[in-house]
Amino acid sequence: MRLLALSPGSLQQQLERLPAIATAAEQLKATVQVACPLAHRQAWELVPAVEKVIPFNFDEGSTLADWANLLGCVREPDFQVCFNFASGRQVNLMLGMSHIPTRIALDGFATTEQVQLGSGWTAQQPSGFLQAIGLTLDADRFRLSLPAKSLDTVRAEQPRGDGPLLLMAPGGQDNDWPESHWRALPDTIRKRLPSLRSQQLTNGGKLQTRAAQVACSDVVLSSCPVTQLLAVFAGVPLVALGADATEMPQREGLRCLGDSRMGLGQLSEEDVLTALGFG
Repeated sequence: MRLLALSPGSLQQQLERLPAIATAAEQLKATVQVACPLAHRQAWELVPAVEKVIPFNFDEGSTLADWANLLGCVREPDFQVCFNFASGRQVNLMLGMSHIPTRIALDGFATTEQVQLGSGWTAQQPSGFLQAIGLTLDADRFRLSLPAKSLDTVRAEQPRGDGPLLLMAPGGQDNDWPESHWRALPDTIRKRLPSLRSQQLTNGGKLQTRAAQVACSDVVLSSCPVTQLLAVFAGVPLVALGADATEMPQREGLRCLGDSRMGLGQLSEEDVLTALGFG
């Protein structure tokens, strides 16, 4: 069986859909193709069931020729199911001319199964897409399966020592926790835990490498929404600075601290130390 996902939006939105698509592929024993913006294809390359990523922007700048090319891509394979996260007249016209028998979306005249977003944190909300075809989603249980080579490479580049590794990943936004606090935090912790190892990630680079760095750490402190999701999908203890607790799973080892809308500069070093368990 083949499953098609039409997935517009940001990198964060792509990651939030991974559990739903990966779970559907597993339960249907299906392979998957995903149409998404080219800049975000790395998110879907983290899912082994995804056999092909089709670059497509889903914006107003897409021409009739772009939509015709996408139609050619989705008509050729034998797709049985489409999860359509896009909306608008163009995508519905394209799907209406496809041969896909089951087309699931929130709305649209080409939809065969109309669903609503479910409750729970952001990765759990697409559960209605799966329920429409008799499947179930438990996004809390989803874990990324990363290549052993990537994990081994990351471990070889970690700071030496036997102590726990604190991975720090600032988001880089204007209202982020001050850089001076990020720099000072590891030395402050070492006064209480001398064996601590620490590593700070910079923005950019390959997403698979970042996912491996997160998976190989002992605790993650991050104000970057993408890194926060990678930590959730790795099952690693996480202090998520500025994250909305309602948009994250409720589980042991995950703390949301501060409000990004108000700015994270109000958070003291002691606040973060307490959240990390050193208070």
